[in-house]
Amino acid sequence: MEIILADEYGFCFGVKRAVDGVYEAAKDGAKVSIIGPVTHNKAVTADMTKKGIQIVKSVDEIKDGMAIIRAHGEPPQTYQTLFDKNLDYMDLTCPCVKANQKLAKAKYDDNMVVIIAGDANHPEIIGINGWIEDNAIIINDAMQLESMTFDSGKSYFLMSQTTFSIKSFEEIVIKLQDIVQNAEINIEISNTICKDTQKMQKAAENLAKNVDKMIVIGDADSSNSRKLYELSRNIQKNTYFIESIDDLELKNFSFSDRIGITAGASTPPATIEEAVKRMSDYEKSLGEDTNVSNEDVNESAAKGENFEQMLEESMTTLHTGQIVKGKVISVVNGEVMVDLQYKSDGIIQRNQFSDDPNIDPASAVKAGDEIEVFVLRVNDGDGNVLLSKKRIDAQKGYKEIEAAFTAEQPMAGKITEVVKGGVIANIAGVRTFVPSTQVSERFVKDLSSMIGQTLHFMILELDKTKRPWRVIAGRRALAAKEAADKKDAAMAGLDEGDKVTGQVSSVAAFGAFVDLGGVDGLIHVSELSWGRVKKVSDVLKEGDVVEAYVIKLDKEKGKVSLSLKDVSNDPWANIETKYPVGAIVSGKVVRMVNFGAFIELEDGVDGLVHISQIAHKHVAKPEEELSVGQEVQVKVTELNVENKKISLSIKETLEAPVYDDDYDDDYDDDYDDDYDDDYDDDYDDVEEVEATEENTEE
Repeated sequence: MEIILADEYGFCFGVKRAVDGVYEAAKDGAKVSIIGPVTHNKAVTADMTKKGIQIVKSVDEIKDGMAIIRAHGEPPQTYQTLFDKNLDYMDLTCPCVKANQKLAKAKYDDNMVVIIAGDANHPEIIGINGWIEDNAIIINDAMQLESMTFDSGKSYFLMSQTTFSIKSFEEIVIKLQDIVQNAEINIEISNTICKDTQKMQKAAENLAKNVDKMIVIGDADSSNSRKLYELSRNIQKNTYFIESIDDLELKNFSFSDRIGITAGASTPPATIEEAVKRMSDYEKSLGEDTNVSNEDVNESAAKGENFEQMLEESMTTLHTGQIVKGKVISVVNGEVMVDLQYKSDGIIQRNQFSDDPNIDPASAVKAGDEIEVFVLRVNDGDGNVLLSKKRIDAQKGYKEIEAAFTAEQPMAGKITEVVKGGVIANIAGVRTFVPSTQVSERFVKDLSSMIGQTLHFMILELDKTKRPWRVIAGRRALAAKEAADKKDAAMAGLDEGDKVTGQVSSVAAFGAFVDLGGVDGLIHVSELSWGRVKKVSDVLKEGDVVEAYVIKLDKEKGKVSLSLKDVSNDPWANIETKYPVGAIVSGKVVRMVNFGAFIELEDGVDGLVHISQIAHKHVAKPEEELSVGQEVQVKVTELNVENKKISLSIKETLEAPVYDDDYDDDYDDDYDDDYDDDYDDDYDDVEEVEATEENTEE
């Protein structure tokens, strides 16, 4: 006889959590009342009743003591009644069921019509429906959809009971999609069947295909057990549904049979063990050697041990501080449930999953993954084993950090939070302090801007006498080298005349710095436009992306001068044609100095009217005759293309007044003698200021 146990069977996480919770609450004779059977299994119910645990139909029957909300969950009215009666209670609703309650309510609050695939009389469905004011449409098979009327003006949401048949749900989905597609109805579908249920059903299906006879152990009132039986029966006609081994006629089995055994999520381990023991005894009575087959116990089977012994030996013993391996069962609300092959499953709470608070456990691990964990506590008071993954990550990380510290090698780390005096980086799973002065080669004003960045760090200090080890890291010298290498690479790729793209990193009074990807280039205020620019911030602001031209390059000093001026639009091109000597043109007064006024002829082209050329009379100050913004007629008297200078005259556009014979025309001569010098002096003053500003920047 070959006995094969399904890969997934028996108590699921939610049921085991609820059963263990009830027994824990009732220890030392405490008065406990469960609102309905904690699980659909007569053996469990009988045992709890024997221990004095009261099972009631509603909260109204409870007068005092501890009330228990079972794994199936309850509608909100139950919680309100508990509150009104001032009763202490323990909520042992399965996390998957609790998630479905919240999901249904969220969709209902979004004005969607909620459809639930399941048994309308099942307590789980009653509970979920209660959270949406009993407005759910409940169906048990695809045929019921044909009698439903869908409103094209409404949106629908399909979900399922956690223990519903996968096959039945898929049939409903296909049927529903056909209906809504033809009617152009908005529908959202979510498979909310519990992952444990899906794995259990899949394991039963696979096993039923490979055995001569199949045994399903479960209570007749258990929805998931009935689903297992129906699924197995459709594949293997010789399937037996029993509540205990006493219901099985062993004479129907022979020593040559391959027998598959599975059990519903409500079936306690003791019932399964008793069934296996009885099969083992019957096997001995046939006088045949046991040939037990199970993926996890093949080695023991080869030694001739019976299944009962192997089942006992397969149970893991745990103690605090132990490092063990387990398989992820599910991830619910940031908590990871882990199968440890122990009487209780383990829980990794969110704060024990990783030192990085931004990591979502659901995106890091999935059901079926094998992980190594650290046992924090064997019993947390609710019968759960508390585990830590970040402890394991840290222990491995400490070894890596020690090796990097010894070898003086950099390590990658992600900045996760800002603390007093610096930031915290996750380096190889270890919470590592980085002083603010070591975050970068430059001062970082807003450290929060660094959160989420993955960078390289040197381990500066490692104190193994501390518990946990004290680790300090930094990247100031490393960042300086990285920046220098990046700058050298950027400079090597630049040539004068190149058109480059960069982002404005900072703005100063004399110009703007542009990040070219490793090196900063300076756009002087005089290079922002062909026209006049009063303030740099009028043209550029920090963060702007600009295209500029490299006009000067000093690779030895690592300096790059840029210009926004496009040479193809140089207003001084063909200046002799536009403003020939002797031409009378219009302009605008833009600036006045003590020796004259500058006239803008067009953007980027200014000319100087010397004070002696403003009027035919004596002018002490330009402001006596002119004002900034005033439009004037001027005559081009001199043009210096090489130095980009134009001399202008207003008085030569005006009719000369008639003076007495004794008029002293030496007045004009005095000013004419100094005219060119003053013009040059003014431009020299401007260039001297620009040079001073550039030296200040350097």
